Amino acid sequence: MKNTKLILTAIVGLVLVSGTSRLLADDVGKAITITGSMVCGKCELHEAKSCQNVVQVTKDGKTVNYYLVQNDTSKAAHELICEGTPQKVIVTGSVEKKDGKQVLTATKIEAVKS
Repeated sequence: MKNTKLILTAIVGLVLVSGTSRLLADDVGKAITITGSMVCGKCELHEAKSCQNVVQVTKDGKTVNYYLVQNDTSKAAHELICEGTPQKVIVTGSVEKKDGKQVLTATKIEAVKS
């Protein structure tokens, strides 16, 4: 009887864990919007071998870097910041974590008007 309860408890636990991981996986790739300072990963941060847009956002007192995927949207906005002053922007896109970094595929980048 004790073994049956133990097995039943283990099965219920596995079902709950698999359901939770499925919910977390559903959040991946959803559109988000962030506001922060866009800088060049090569020229400003000295982290990249070639120019790359990086949006820096402050969360809980810490700076979080979102590395933008090189697509048409990102490339069109790069001239705003390369070898220049950081630009305050609003970026919409989907985020995923790669190699411990937040990687954002931007679908829209707007400069924040002062």
